[in-house]
Amino acid sequence: MTLYKMVLVVMLALAAVGPVAADWGTIAIPRVQYGGGGDWYTDPTSIPNLLKAAADRLGLPTRPEHFALRISDPDLFSYPMLYLTGHGNVKFEDQEINRLSSYLDNGGFLWVDDCYGLDRSIRRELRKVFPDKELAPVPPDHPIFHTVYDFPQGLPKVHEHDGKPPQAYGIFSKGRLVVFYTYETDIGDGIEDEGVHPEDSAEIREKALQMALNILVFAMTQ
Repeated sequence: MTLYKMVLVVMLALAAVGPVAADWGTIAIPRVQYGGGGDWYTDPTSIPNLLKAAADRLGLPTRPEHFALRISDPDLFSYPMLYLTGHGNVKFEDQEINRLSSYLDNGGFLWVDDCYGLDRSIRRELRKVFPDKELAPVPPDHPIFHTVYDFPQGLPKVHEHDGKPPQAYGIFSKGRLVVFYTYETDIGDGIEDEGVHPEDSAEIREKALQMALNILVFAMTQ
């Protein structure tokens, strides 16, 4: 896909979903503020940096701000993409489960990025959102790995925790990938401000940013 065509497709997608955040036609990505005690607020510079890169590299209109949203927030459906991360426990209230299911089945997209320690609780909560669906491996030939940048082997390894390979999972509903779960890679760490995680080399940080841009563009254009 050429850059011009990609920008056009994203803009048409934004027009289809209506107002995004406070400014029509701008891309803003809230992080999910969840219950359960986990640190939903970790890596605060990751999404602003992603949106800055989307503007600088791809020419997309973005609002590169760090802000959070509860699933119960009345503005939830104004955002075509949500970001959820953390290290600990995730807990959705009953009304949040129903609302998230409706959001995802009506065009929304959720990127879950495990910052290490999230896996057990997020799998439990997603089973409540989609009791008839399972997180399934997303293979390297899926378009999300090739939308802007090519990742023929799938997810890059960003942050090392316990030696396991990076793994991508997804939930598909009504023919769409509605949840994309990045596990054992920690993309968010890799796109934080330089120096926050000094163990992440410039090459690793670039790969993390490229993958995050793929996720963003895929979410807006699928």
